Amino acid sequence: MVKKSGPGPDTTRRSEKSRRAIYDAALALVGEVGYPRTTIEGIAARAGVGKQTIYRWWSSKADVLLEAFLDLSGQAAQAAGQEPYAIPDTGDLAADLKAVLRATVDELHDPRFERPSRALAAEGLVNEQLGREFVTKLLDPSLQLYVERLRAAQEAGQVRTEIDPRIALELFVSPLAQRWLQHTGPISYEYTDTLVDYALYGLAPRS
Repeated sequence: MVKKSGPGPDTTRRSEKSRRAIYDAALALVGEVGYPRTTIEGIAARAGVGKQTIYRWWSSKADVLLEAFLDLSGQAAQAAGQEPYAIPDTGDLAADLKAVLRATVDELHDPRFERPSRALAAEGLVNEQLGREFVTKLLDPSLQLYVERLRAAQEAGQVRTEIDPRIALELFVSPLAQRWLQHTGPISYEYTDTLVDYALYGLAPRS
């Protein structure tokens, strides 16, 4: 009598477990040793997988790191009670911008996010290819969310129609990024709330 074999291993679950281990290993390594010294071999060893497993899913360490970083950002948004890759639209533009920038402050203070993001941002300044990928895959999609929220505010009559949303968002996003990257001062909820107020209401006396 032939004994029936049970169900085979769940390859979907196994693949997801490996992918998660690779994400964690890549982010940890780039935070510890920097981007130049992070290698596919090092990521594979730390994740407990063969490097061929990594090359099956990604073509380079940059692809691994950028995808891992996107995944981490999505997790942070969910933990904050937000939809990943979305800015809430409650009808109150100032409140919505303050909420998303406060979530950004939390990310920038989180070592899991802060170390790899700083390493990738610094390397992107000298590594042209990585810099382009960083902008294309990470920065531009995030900035586009601000553009969409500001356009919705324009349609609601909360922002002047002639305003260019892509330029306007830099009034509160760029100062935060500069302060964080260059260590020119502390970043806090109070700071980002003030950026939003200055950007939306200007510096001139109010009538």
